[in-house]
Amino acid sequence: MDHHIKDINLAEGGKLRTEWAERTMPVLRLIRDRFRKEKPLKGVKLSACLHVTTETGNLMVTLKEGGASVALCASNPLSTQDDVAAHLVKHHEIPVFAIKGEDSATYYDHIRMALAHRPVITMDDGADVVSAIHFIALDKLDELHSSVSNWVRDELDESGRKALVEDVIGSTEETTTGVIRLKGMAADGVLQFPVVAVNDSQTKHLFDNRYGTGQSTIDGILRSTNVLFAGSTVVVAGYGWCGRGMAMRAEGMSSNVIITEVDPLKALEAVMDGYRVMSMNKAAEIGDIFVTVTGDINVITRDHFKLMKDGAIVANSGHFNVELDVEGLHKIAKSNRTIREYVEEYTLEDGKRIYLLGEGRLINLSAAEGHPASVMDMSFANQSLAAEYLMQHGGTLSKAVHRIPIEMDNEIARLKLESMGVKIDTLTAEQEHYLSSWEMGT
Repeated sequence: MDHHIKDINLAEGGKLRTEWAERTMPVLRLIRDRFRKEKPLKGVKLSACLHVTTETGNLMVTLKEGGASVALCASNPLSTQDDVAAHLVKHHEIPVFAIKGEDSATYYDHIRMALAHRPVITMDDGADVVSAIHFIALDKLDELHSSVSNWVRDELDESGRKALVEDVIGSTEETTTGVIRLKGMAADGVLQFPVVAVNDSQTKHLFDNRYGTGQSTIDGILRSTNVLFAGSTVVVAGYGWCGRGMAMRAEGMSSNVIITEVDPLKALEAVMDGYRVMSMNKAAEIGDIFVTVTGDINVITRDHFKLMKDGAIVANSGHFNVELDVEGLHKIAKSNRTIREYVEEYTLEDGKRIYLLGEGRLINLSAAEGHPASVMDMSFANQSLAAEYLMQHGGTLSKAVHRIPIEMDNEIARLKLESMGVKIDTLTAEQEHYLSSWEMGT
């Protein structure tokens, strides 16, 4: 199939919204202008598994302007903006395989379609495409969804399976959860090609994770519930960059913020930042709104749900919905119903009601529009330059998880400041000498 989307007739609306996002993506625009002239990705087949949003739409256009043959599938069943998918297909002839609300079988069938593009470079947000390629390479087809494994068995002989991984010169990874998975693969010695951890770039995680996640998560919670944050007790699980951003924004809306952590250094930092820190067992009893941003599994369990008070609201802003024990919540509930869009009410045996948002999936993308375009400008500038970097250096990189060179990070920051009209100082020759000298003191 050349695409699989909800409705091509949505394209005009998607075009306008993508143009609106582009207004505040000046760094990506500059990269696109250069890519259009230099064609650094000429002839490259690139399969991207990302959230299909207006910002991603601008990234796909940039990659295509750079000469790449691009295919796009969704990295989350609820994050797709159907009008953007239609716009990319109709106006840019980019194959898109994504439908908001798609079931599990369709989700993995779309990943299969992205694999069928036979990519030389992949872009992931959660490492699903890279994981699928490795399961195929390691002949672990039983660990793949049937949509993918049946295609492999029916369409790919042994040489075809080997070529699928050998053709890939490298991949990029957008999110913390994916980087964790990929570093695990590297540690186990199974990673078959280099991966650039875009998430680890400072112009990504310091801004996207901190400022983007906090604002967009609260946006998703507000759109789905219209709850008042002021005076509410907000429990944030995890105090990484996403957790810091979430706590900062919730505090800014006059919430009483509680942090739960397993890392003593991060927990200590949260205490020093002025937040209450406690175990989830204790926080579960007093929280009004719960948000998980850890990248781990079963952060809120069925036992925690039992401790929550009537009316507790539970959301996740980590990449996968496994942070919440949704299956456990189903088992302890005597009934459940959808009471508002993206809000499911679970009534427990004792009559208490727990409100689960967005099926436990990324609430900032399932109920809202994800991060603001101005912050994704830097994230996707990193993605674009990472693809170019792999074309230039992929053959010499080890089969490991790599960071983008600091010079590239600094250049993105410089361009962002320039677009904002901000000027900074530069070191004089005397200052540079002082900083590099061990002989100069007072």
